[in-house]
Amino acid sequence: MSELAVGPGRTVTLHFAIKLQDGQIVDSNFEANPATFTFGDGNIPEGFEQAMLGLKAGEHAELTIAPERGFGQHNPSNVQVMARSEFKDMDLEPGLVVSFQEPGGEIPGIVTEFNDDKVSVDFNHPLAGKTLLFEVNILDIS
Repeated sequence: MSELAVGPGRTVTLHFAIKLQDGQIVDSNFEANPATFTFGDGNIPEGFEQAMLGLKAGEHAELTIAPERGFGQHNPSNVQVMARSEFKDMDLEPGLVVSFQEPGGEIPGIVTEFNDDKVSVDFNHPLAGKTLLFEVNILDIS
């Protein structure tokens, strides 16, 4: 086993799975090609990187990521109420993801509830407020 450890500037190749606390898999590449990233390049949320600090090639770990280290806490001010007329010809249902054009590009929102007049849309990240399990198998570090 190499003595190199996950840390700043290191390139890490790994298999990973992100799971909810009930074991439901949100994302995984264990059945696919491994992912490679350079620690600190911004491709992986900082809290996930920090949880892997010090791991070496060949190590397999299940790490717990608190909401504030993952996708943040759920922010009630990110839930917007909009006029139903803005959703013309749309078949709405709770959980529907809708893209909105903003000056900085498209942002997704999730319809949480609606009636004939108003639609509530949640712009929080879908994993905001959730404690996640981050399973990693470190394959290589350079």
